[in-house]
Amino acid sequence: MRDFYELLEIEKTATKAEIKKAYRKKAKQCHPDLHPGDEEAERTFKEVNFAYEVLSDEQKRKTYDMYGEEGLRSDFGAQGGAGFGGFGDFFGDIFDMFGGGFSANFNSGNQAKAPRQGGDIQYNLRLTFKEAVFGAKKEITIRRIEECSHCHGTGAEEGSEVHKCENCGGSGQVREGRNSAFGRFVQVVPCPVCGGTGEIIEEPCKKCNGVGKEYFNRKIEVNIPAGVDSRSVITLRGEGHVGENGGQPGSIYVYLEIEEDEIFKRNGSDLFVEIPIRYSDAVLGGTIKVPTLEKIMDYEIPAGTSGGETFRVKGQGVPFLRREGKGDLYFKVEIIVPQKVSQEERELLESLRDLSGNQIKEQEKGFFAKLKDLFD
Repeated sequence: MRDFYELLEIEKTATKAEIKKAYRKKAKQCHPDLHPGDEEAERTFKEVNFAYEVLSDEQKRKTYDMYGEEGLRSDFGAQGGAGFGGFGDFFGDIFDMFGGGFSANFNSGNQAKAPRQGGDIQYNLRLTFKEAVFGAKKEITIRRIEECSHCHGTGAEEGSEVHKCENCGGSGQVREGRNSAFGRFVQVVPCPVCGGTGEIIEEPCKKCNGVGKEYFNRKIEVNIPAGVDSRSVITLRGEGHVGENGGQPGSIYVYLEIEEDEIFKRNGSDLFVEIPIRYSDAVLGGTIKVPTLEKIMDYEIPAGTSGGETFRVKGQGVPFLRREGKGDLYFKVEIIVPQKVSQEERELLESLRDLSGNQIKEQEKGFFAKLKDLFD
């Protein structure tokens, strides 16, 4: 999401009135009803509402200015970052246009002290090929919001009094009315005195400036199960940002990126490898060496094996992620053609070519006959 001030096209010093005016203008421009089927307009509309919800709330705006959008995740985690607090102002304009005396209360009561789950954290973790195949334990360092270590989440200095806001009676909300040419419009808005918290702190915490939270760097151990791939996401529940008002912490979502291997290629739980073999082994058959994940095994190839032929070895692939067993190993043979030969080798190859000439000519004859049919 873009910078909230940039999104509303206002300066960081904008007053509440300027923020509201800019919000109404942008919301009207991108309202989905005016752009049916336009996903971009719908996305922008949600972003504009979220930006207004933050910047119109003194406490949330203060948190955003200090910590950026990351600092808001514990506040908006349960709402997915697309709250509806700003819709009241937009639909207020609609009510002004089509009638008077309406009360646009789009809040579901006092949410100031309602428990809210903390925000989630996304972490991208790079694994080696073997770590993904066999599993591993990895330590990651994340930066998350926790209760302030000085005030323990109260937002107040020790000994400072915290009392109910007299302006809103502790609800965190007040009714705001204004007159229009079509009547009087009343809506519920966050209390401007307490910032929607319902409380007044006499002396805010010097470390967190009354927010009650701060950032910490934490090391977390992640257990990587055998068989994960780049589509896997590991969820660490309760390890995300701290919750609000006793709400549960968020989660960490670990997205995996797997390095490629020099020998094996992987597709799901199956492995693929290319193995060079001698010409004599391809013609006569024989025992060749085939690498697996755990050892090098002997494998008997039949006489007359062609270059590029693929063989399957069951159960020598990658462990299945959610059930017992393993995938398969497929190896393709490639016949080695020597770049240089000795005089003795040349003489032997000439003799072999003469001896096998009739058989090869028959194969060539069949091939070129097919070509003749193709071009006739």
